[in-house]
Amino acid sequence: MAKKKARINIYKHSIDLSDLKIKNQPKDKFQEALEKIKYRGYEVEQVSDGRKIVVTKPGGKFSFGTIKRDDFMVWVYNPNEESLWLISHANISNDLRDKAICNPKETLIMIEALEKVYNGEEPDDILSKIKIINPCGESPEVLLKVYKWIWGQEDCNYPPPKYKGRAMSWEGWKKLDDDWVKTGDGILDLKEKLKKSFLEKND
Repeated sequence: MAKKKARINIYKHSIDLSDLKIKNQPKDKFQEALEKIKYRGYEVEQVSDGRKIVVTKPGGKFSFGTIKRDDFMVWVYNPNEESLWLISHANISNDLRDKAICNPKETLIMIEALEKVYNGEEPDDILSKIKIINPCGESPEVLLKVYKWIWGQEDCNYPPPKYKGRAMSWEGWKKLDDDWVKTGDGILDLKEKLKKSFLEKND
């Protein structure tokens, strides 16, 4: 079956930003810090190629019949082009699958680095210790840095225990009626497929 193409939302516009630095940390503490952010735009991460990760609050998310008060949007901002990319889990998921086709081994290293971000490590700390070769597509630095904030966003929008928070994208959960079901397209699913493929090759 052909992979569904994720829409890429890019807007051409200047943006007024304030600096905001919040270290990554275990999800409950990170979520608590994010909920205290005032409404406006913030530059939250620098990317070595000159782009920036920015967040805007509020994000206007309407979920399960409720407007999310502490929702925010995560963007990749290119100041040279004045372009704002509203990056999504679907964009990143497709990018990771493309990487897995180009180079499964390097993609597994990348996903293991993402797992460290998921568990509360700071992207720059991980990048200083692990060399990640990019097989194709978006830079690993951007993906680690945007996911820090997307996972924080998911924890704010879908707080456990009622919802799944960041586990929605990592483990691949979706709500159908009143039940949570596994979709099979979480990042963890891709990690397990790559590991299984390596084990089978080495048997």
